[in-house]
Amino acid sequence: MSDPTNDRKIEHIRAIERDPSTDREQRYFDRYHLLHRALPELALDEIDTQTTFLNKKLSFPLLISSMTGGDHELVNTINRNLAIAAEATGVAMAVGSQRVMFTSPDARESFSLRQYAPSTVLIGNIGAVQLNYGMGLEQAKEAVQCLGGDGLYLHLNPLQEAVQPEGDTDFSNLQQKIAALAKALDVPVLLKEVGSGLSPADIELGLSAGIRHFDLAGTGGTSWSRIEHHRRKDGSDLGLCFQDWGIPTPKALQLAEPYQDRAAFIASGGLRDGIDMAKSVILGASLCGIAAPLLKPAMESADAVITEIERMRREFTTAMFLLGAQNVPALFRNRALILEEC
Repeated sequence: MSDPTNDRKIEHIRAIERDPSTDREQRYFDRYHLLHRALPELALDEIDTQTTFLNKKLSFPLLISSMTGGDHELVNTINRNLAIAAEATGVAMAVGSQRVMFTSPDARESFSLRQYAPSTVLIGNIGAVQLNYGMGLEQAKEAVQCLGGDGLYLHLNPLQEAVQPEGDTDFSNLQQKIAALAKALDVPVLLKEVGSGLSPADIELGLSAGIRHFDLAGTGGTSWSRIEHHRRKDGSDLGLCFQDWGIPTPKALQLAEPYQDRAAFIASGGLRDGIDMAKSVILGASLCGIAAPLLKPAMESADAVITEIERMRREFTTAMFLLGAQNVPALFRNRALILEEC
C-alpha cells in the first residue's frame, strides 16, 4: 500500500523539474555592493576559507541544505551523491524531513548516510509541528541515530503546511515542546525555516527554548508554497498567491544582528554563488545553505555535485581575495566591507 508521506517526496521533485519558477531567483543579495580592494596586500593562495561548525572543521562555510528523503531509488541516489560530495569537499550536509522513515520503514536507507560521509557535519531533520501530532523524543533520537547526525533540525514551515492539501497546521504551544526536546536530546537542536525566514520574535522564542543555532532560510530561492500549489486538486491559487511571502534572506540576517552574540545563524534561501556566500558571512552567517543548484547534479552523480561545490569554493575564495580578507573571521560581521545597499 502506497505511503502518502513517501509519495510526496517524489511529487515535490517532479514539481521542481516541471516548473523552473519554483526557484524564485529573486537575487536579493545583488542589492548589496561590496568594497573592492585593488591592492589587497594578499596572495590568492594565502586565503584560508576554513571554518568550524558543531565542533567540526569545514573546508569553507557551505551547508548542502535539506532536500529530500524517502523510499525511492531517485531519492536514495540524490542523498547518497550529496553525502559523498559533502565528505569529499569537506562541507556540511542536512537531510530532508525524516518523518517519512516512521511511516515507510524502507525510507531509512535514504537517511543512512554516515557510511558515505564518515567525518563531516551531518544534520537530521524533523518538522517541529510534528511534536503536536505524536512525534517526540524517541523519534528524534531515532532520526539522529539513523543518520549518525551531529545535530537535528526542527523545521518550521507554517506556510507550506497551510498550502499543502494534507497539511498539519496546529502550530500552537510548540515552544515548550521544542524546549523539552532540546534539553533531552544529546545533540544540538537547530531551528530552521524552509523559505519564508525567521523573525526576531521567532529567534526570541527559540533562545528562550534553549536553541543556539538558527537557519534563517529566507525567501528568494525555492518556494515550497509554489511547489505545494502543484499538488492541490481544488483549483485554488493559494500557493501562487503566497509564493514570494516572507523575509528576504539578507534582511533576515540584518534582523538577527542583535542576537549574534547569543546564537549562530545559517543563511539559506536564494544563495546561488560564492559572492552571495561572502555577503552572507559579512552579514553574520556562520554557515551558508544552498540546495536548488545542487539538486540536478545530485540526480546525475557525486562528481557532478563536487564540480558545483568546487565552483562555489573558487567564487567564495576569489571574493575574499578581492575584499582583502585572508580568513573567514576577517569576513564575519565586517560591515565595513559593505559599500552600499541598493
